[in-house]
Amino acid sequence: MKTADLYDDYGEQLQVAAPTFVNYGGRRAFSGRIATLKLFEDNTLLRETLNQPGAGKVLVVDGGGSLRCALLGDQMAQLAVDNGWPGIIINGCIRDADMIRTMDIGVKALNTNPAKSVKRGEGQRDIVINFAGVSFTPGAYVYADTDGIVVSERSLNEPEPET
Repeated sequence: MKTADLYDDYGEQLQVAAPTFVNYGGRRAFSGRIATLKLFEDNTLLRETLNQPGAGKVLVVDGGGSLRCALLGDQMAQLAVDNGWPGIIINGCIRDADMIRTMDIGVKALNTNPAKSVKRGEGQRDIVINFAGVSFTPGAYVYADTDGIVVSERSLNEPEPET
């Protein structure tokens, strides 16, 4: 379902991310349960995570908004595709944008940068992260398309429970 339609139907229940992200993946719309990473200019934990089964989850990465290097390139994007991650949202940069545009994965990031990240093995996973005016909580749901990013505490693809 489109984010604009979700907002029309559930506006009060949604968080809407500030419109600072660019679409880079071949998949323009994606959604799923949130998995999170917090790291800074080090993509070691990102590679480890994308090497694991995504099980339909969307990986949300708080890279601190750094524009000094890329956290994701075409090889790691292919890992994500191969392991069932429908999308990745990065508060930071990617590289290999032309290749990533040909892949069946949603990728939203702030910008591109040809510089690669360092490899220190630092970072945190499965914690609440905050950027773009939104709190991304592991296990909540994110919906993204060309109109933007919205977050819900519950799945909006299932009927509401009866009260």
